[in-house]
Amino acid sequence: MSVFIHAETKTFHLQNSHISYVMSVLPGGQLTQLYFGKRIADREDFGYLLEGCIRSHSAYPDDDGRGISLEHVRLEYPAYGNSDFREGAIEILQNNGSRLTEFRVSGWEVLPGKPVLEGLPATYTESDGEAETLVLKLTDDVTGLELSLLYTIFAEEAAIARSAKVTNRGSETVHIEKIMSLSLDLPDADYDMIQLTGSWARERRPETSRLIHGIQGVESLRGHSSHQHNPFIALKRPETGEKSGEAMGFSLVYSGNFLAHVQVDSYDVSRVLLGINPTWFSWKLEPGASFQAPEAVVVYSDSGLNGMSQTYHRLYGRRLARGIWRDRPRPILLNNWEATYFDFNEEKLLGIAKKAKECGVELFVLDDGWFGGRRDDTAGLGDWYPAKELLPNGIAGLSRKVEELGLKFGLWIEPEMVNPDSDLFREHPDYILAVPERRSSLSRHQLVLDFSRKEVVDCIYGMISKLLRESKISYIKWDMNRSVTECGSAGLPADQQGEVFHRHILGIYSLYERLTSEFPDILFESCAGGGARFDPGLLYYAPQAWTSDDTDAVERLTIQYGTSFVYPVSSMGSHVSAVPNHQVNRITPLETRANVAFFGTYGYELDLGKLTEEEQEQVKTYTAFMKENRKLLQFGTFYRLRSPLKQDSAAWMTVSEDGGEAIVGYYKVLNHPNTSFRRLRLDGLCGDAVYEVTVCGADGEKPFGTFSGSELMNAGLVVSDFSSCKVGAPPEEAKDFRSVVFHLRMGGSL
Repeated sequence: MSVFIHAETKTFHLQNSHISYVMSVLPGGQLTQLYFGKRIADREDFGYLLEGCIRSHSAYPDDDGRGISLEHVRLEYPAYGNSDFREGAIEILQNNGSRLTEFRVSGWEVLPGKPVLEGLPATYTESDGEAETLVLKLTDDVTGLELSLLYTIFAEEAAIARSAKVTNRGSETVHIEKIMSLSLDLPDADYDMIQLTGSWARERRPETSRLIHGIQGVESLRGHSSHQHNPFIALKRPETGEKSGEAMGFSLVYSGNFLAHVQVDSYDVSRVLLGINPTWFSWKLEPGASFQAPEAVVVYSDSGLNGMSQTYHRLYGRRLARGIWRDRPRPILLNNWEATYFDFNEEKLLGIAKKAKECGVELFVLDDGWFGGRRDDTAGLGDWYPAKELLPNGIAGLSRKVEELGLKFGLWIEPEMVNPDSDLFREHPDYILAVPERRSSLSRHQLVLDFSRKEVVDCIYGMISKLLRESKISYIKWDMNRSVTECGSAGLPADQQGEVFHRHILGIYSLYERLTSEFPDILFESCAGGGARFDPGLLYYAPQAWTSDDTDAVERLTIQYGTSFVYPVSSMGSHVSAVPNHQVNRITPLETRANVAFFGTYGYELDLGKLTEEEQEQVKTYTAFMKENRKLLQFGTFYRLRSPLKQDSAAWMTVSEDGGEAIVGYYKVLNHPNTSFRRLRLDGLCGDAVYEVTVCGADGEKPFGTFSGSELMNAGLVVSDFSSCKVGAPPEEAKDFRSVVFHLRMGGSL
């Protein structure tokens, strides 16, 4: 890993064993990007990659005959208005009404490791040798603004973390109207774009479209990253698949309004922009003040989409997630929500917890309805004290009783919201996000607390921290169940109302930081009506997230498949729930529900006491299997093998670091008569090794066969018997929603 700086040619080359990123300074002082991709050798001058010529109807800021129009070069951090007619990365409103800036390179430095982004989540290093950071300084001479562009290249990963910071070194106040975390110009447009799209209960479904001239992309204006779109896009070559081909990922470490789009110009240059959504964003920057944009992480892969995803999994799992739970296998939990909803008392909860303990569960979680006047979803949010009529011994007493059963205790909270029917709202009606003389919309009978104000954050912190100090709580499920409307703050003047969306997210981060720092042993799981805020920003504070409110095993195949494009298996909250499923009313086998949930944090979302004795014995078997194998399942190298989007089956696998052990999940969605034979090609194994393969089920593991790694990866694992393709197959095999888990262990002989 090195950052090469060639002062004579003003060329900057970030390089490790996987990738190269090359920039240089134009004669006019602007910064141009020359190359990003697979590692290339360093040289003094990469100027041959700068292409320019005189074109009709173009403008030339430096009339020196060299034919350099900013419209036709690949700019590193462009600003609209000075011969570049494409979307810019930065826009600053000045006192004279102008938005024109001309940032020119004025200096640079290389830092060991990676600097902290104050107040923001970001990837990090644990030693300086893990990364180097190039900081490029650019200055606009008219305004005195200084732009710092940060590039961190990691020693072992094909990834670069980028961010931008503006400091006002001038004498006048300005307003930042747009500031992207990343801008990248690519020399062609021969790409397909992948986005993760959806809605509540069907989050992060991959959609692929061909790049065309113009602008395409995704965004959120909901005040959070959203169910609808994730702050991520990927570009891949048309021929790229899971195992081979070029792909690039662009991921924003942020939980608020975002924009991710690609503009293809008439010369087939593709400009990728990623950052805070500029709609309704403005930041007042006084002399001497700075603004730090969130971090973006760009990943390059020449080994297909799995290669891209695995880089994100390692980086986000090990150097974005933090705390003692980062590397620990996660406890198997039971959440009471779908078991009881609001209909519970202490006795009922303890009965469910006792049965969970008998089935091998380690953590009992009390969900919504335990506090204030909360008897349904119309009241009580904001009153974070236990309802004594339901819990006469409070949360402190209940948590101790649960621990006496041999379980840890967890609790659900939704600290960012308030019901109008609550003591908090009656005492502080000004604590909500609202616009004067405008009505406030309700969603789920809730309003959004104004976390851009420190006093509001302090109020919630006081209640939650008191509860955590007084009780024996090992886990917190932090929920968020509505989008932001009427975004205004009573705590800011008129010329700073454009800051509210961003300041609100910073307030959420600050509360997370205070609570996770004060209670480092607690496992925090983020949730947002399921997956409305499943993003890298919150992964920094909570190492796992509730993947979706939809717990149906078939729907979860697509949801967890799409989530895996960016996020590690250890981050995916996945539970076995009751049937008929509460979201889609589908009935799936208990075995399939478990086989899907194994590839995540694993838990239960039902009253185990309502299962038959036979089903309870199955649960004990599945729980024991997960306990034995959760380190491999949650932290192994994950491969997507078969997409649930285009086929009637899906498959994935996880492999140990040394390739000596693997677990494969194969899922048949719908049954078909007289179907074709099926083989499943595996990945990530040692080709010359021999593996003993077993089938894992409700009655334990049974031998399946012995195969070489090369056989399994090239000839494939025969799964025809699990697809009910044979004429005369037993009736119990001729069912929808069948699945099987294979366990591979190196050893034996052919």
